[in-house]
Amino acid sequence: MNLKRTILCILVAMTISGCAKKAAVKNTIEGNLKTYYEMTDGTWMCDDLSYVYRLEISGRMPNAAKDSCFVYLSNMEEISFTRAYMAAGLSSNSNDYFSPEEAVLVEWR
Repeated sequence: MNLKRTILCILVAMTISGCAKKAAVKNTIEGNLKTYYEMTDGTWMCDDLSYVYRLEISGRMPNAAKDSCFVYLSNMEEISFTRAYMAAGLSSNSNDYFSPEEAVLVEWR
């Protein structure tokens, strides 16, 4: 009898945990580099990875005629402008690039 109760408790727990609602897509954004999604729970998704922040990072690159804006989805709260443009493909040092879990560039204006 005790074994039946234990099995029943495990099945109930598995059923309840399986009912957790996943975040749904709230908005689809066609970035000029990648399509990304704003989720109903406030997170962002791109290429099946989830990010906490959407950062618009603006500034002027050295010797540039006008300002640039980089839009990153990121799990880091802040990214400097220098790091943003270096990671956008303007550095020959691979250490300047983000891993997909850290951040992804979705727009460059």
